[in-house]
Amino acid sequence: MSAATPSPALAAGPVGKGAASDRPLVALVGPPNSGKSTLFNNLTGLRQRVANYPGVTVERRAGVVQSSAGPVDVVDLPGVHGLSPRSLDQIVTRNALLGELEGDRRPDAVVVVLDVTRLDSHLMVAEPVLGLGLPTLVVLTMADELDRRDGALRSRGLARELGVEVALVNARDGAALEPVRRFLAALHTGGDEVRACPIVVAADHHDDHPSGRSLPVVDIFAARRKRARALGRAAGFRAPRPSRSTNRLDALVLHRFWGPLVFAAVVALVFQAIFAWAEPLMDGAEAAIATSGEYLAGVMAEGWFRSLLIDGVWAGVGSVLVFLPQILILFFFIAVLEDSGYMARAAVIADRLMHRVGLQGKSFLPLLSAYACAVPAIMSARTVEDERDRIATIFIAPFMTCSARLPVYALLIAAFVPAGPLLGPFLGRQAAVLIALYALGLTAAIVTAAVLKRTLLRGRPLPFVMELPPYRWPSARSIAARLLDRTKIFLRRAGKIILIVTVVLWVLTQFPKTPGGEAPAIADSALGRAGQVIEPVIEPLGFDWRIGIGLVTSLAAREVIVGTLGTIYGVETRDDPDFELRAALQQDLDFGAAVALLIFFVFALQCMSTVAVMRRETGGWRWPIMQFGYMLALAYAGAWAANALL
Repeated sequence: MSAATPSPALAAGPVGKGAASDRPLVALVGPPNSGKSTLFNNLTGLRQRVANYPGVTVERRAGVVQSSAGPVDVVDLPGVHGLSPRSLDQIVTRNALLGELEGDRRPDAVVVVLDVTRLDSHLMVAEPVLGLGLPTLVVLTMADELDRRDGALRSRGLARELGVEVALVNARDGAALEPVRRFLAALHTGGDEVRACPIVVAADHHDDHPSGRSLPVVDIFAARRKRARALGRAAGFRAPRPSRSTNRLDALVLHRFWGPLVFAAVVALVFQAIFAWAEPLMDGAEAAIATSGEYLAGVMAEGWFRSLLIDGVWAGVGSVLVFLPQILILFFFIAVLEDSGYMARAAVIADRLMHRVGLQGKSFLPLLSAYACAVPAIMSARTVEDERDRIATIFIAPFMTCSARLPVYALLIAAFVPAGPLLGPFLGRQAAVLIALYALGLTAAIVTAAVLKRTLLRGRPLPFVMELPPYRWPSARSIAARLLDRTKIFLRRAGKIILIVTVVLWVLTQFPKTPGGEAPAIADSALGRAGQVIEPVIEPLGFDWRIGIGLVTSLAAREVIVGTLGTIYGVETRDDPDFELRAALQQDLDFGAAVALLIFFVFALQCMSTVAVMRRETGGWRWPIMQFGYMLALAYAGAWAANALL
């Protein structure tokens, strides 16, 4: 193999730090599922979502690594299979490496993260990055997997062939990342670790050049796959044997008949656990909130502040906090399924259905993440290369039942659906109703996508290609960190949005004062009168003014309706120490109205954050307005039909 002359300016000496910062800037680049995000987490100490399927890390994430020689800024770029501007995530990565992102600068160095068990294909991904001429460290992850499956590689031989440092590591083991830390420290001090790939200019790789010019590449990559394999042989690479356990599991999980049944069983387990496992935790949380509220009520003097705290904040925010255990159980299962590698298989199974409605399999990945929250799901639709498919994916993402709907569903199901077995110990009635609500949202998404792809967004779906990661035991540390993050997010929402809404609502219940200077009956308050203005519009759905106020406030966030109803009923029953929101709803709503409210929340776009991010991602208000109006009309019609029939 021929060698080109290394760039002398990059062979030694500290890297220039640029005017924007006094710290070197390093970009992490690599394919999806290469361990890049795990490496970023271990280096920076920041927590970031790690999953076993492409499309999770869509936006770059930044952190600071404290190296022995000083701090280094590290940017985690989206996982990509190349730098061709064929999808938004590849465009973001390309622009970041060229320093063309607005308000950003070009990295001083690059860490290329590759999965050593898939070295042949991943080296081809590294080609355009190595060809940029930046100081580079190649990090080969999954070293433990390579050894366990009898693979082999001489990392020094690969480093000699590439002309840059190569580190073979296990990205999950922080103690094994010393070569990476040495490279980062050398950006301050200079040293042999900091050098760029020897490069030549090739005229036959126009497609992958980040700027559209002919791409400078390492000359050993002149013919991609052939030369990538030649490079592996020169470095003594022996591919790991196929994982027998992975093959056995895939024979079942990816089977045309058994695969969907396994998926259905997993879904049933998750939703049964949401009720069965969460019940004692929710009872404990409810008792703690009630006991603390009674204690405060007993030690505080009568007055407006006591009423605000107990009748407003405690009744409103407390009504939502009770559902935290159910949300954490849902995210626990999502984390286990992602980190184990099962979610990637679920995407393959779903690809068959996606093609039937005119979408590509890649659309399933953002839709899957929408079960947590529609906002990051809409942003992760950038991985969908076809623009029409991307818009369709964004449009239907809010139909997926996000975690913010779960408190609403759980409250109404617990109040109106009696607990008890449906399929013995495997599935209860309440879990079955919850599954039906999720299925209803999914059905609406599928039908909507089919209509869009045959009308406004007509086009043929692209083929879906994805590397399936091996099955792995989920990391307890990663799952615990993710649940801790989800708890913080939930508490921040409760401490900001829900708290603000409940305080405003309580204030509106205090005016106008009666002739004796006391707070009015809640129906005669400013809040009650506002609700009565709304009531004629929602009366055909079986809702009264209390529900109407909840529907308006839930535009801020869906779960706010629980806090709103908690505040309204808390003020209304301020003299009842045994107040319980479920019992209050049972008195004011009949079964048909309760089902109507559930269906309304299945379909309605009760989240202004989702509307805002959709406007940003689609570049205007056309699609968000159309989406909000369509979902509202569907919600109203569905709720009306449910109330009329039941």
